[in-house]
Amino acid sequence: MIKPDAVTNGHTGKILDQILNAGFTIKAMKYTRLSKEHAEMFYAIHKERPFFNDLVNFMTSGSIVAAILQKENAVNDFRELIGNTDPKKAAPGTIRNKFAQSIDANAIHGSDSDENAEIEGNIFFSKFERF
Repeated sequence: MIKPDAVTNGHTGKILDQILNAGFTIKAMKYTRLSKEHAEMFYAIHKERPFFNDLVNFMTSGSIVAAILQKENAVNDFRELIGNTDPKKAAPGTIRNKFAQSIDANAIHGSDSDENAEIEGNIFFSKFERF
């Protein structure tokens, strides 16, 4: 998911280009805005953390681009492509190194497992929206 900060700052095309150049195929994609309820559902794993409300507020602050990507070893390769959550610690050339503003406004989300990728994809896309 390309987060509101990156969409607002006009980085969507550059981020998608980097993803495609890394060998990923887009199986589904949409430009949308999260409701509070969807953001809370998406980030439910963090519900007890002190940053949860700030995260929900940030994720509902603007449009996002949700996508399902495909590639052999997709989760590990994507997490490497996006870089560390803290853009100051992200490797040069990674998406967060290039486009993130801060650890909170970090440009992009990537699933941390195949199981979570399936769960997260189901939040945004029906089976009829996947190609």
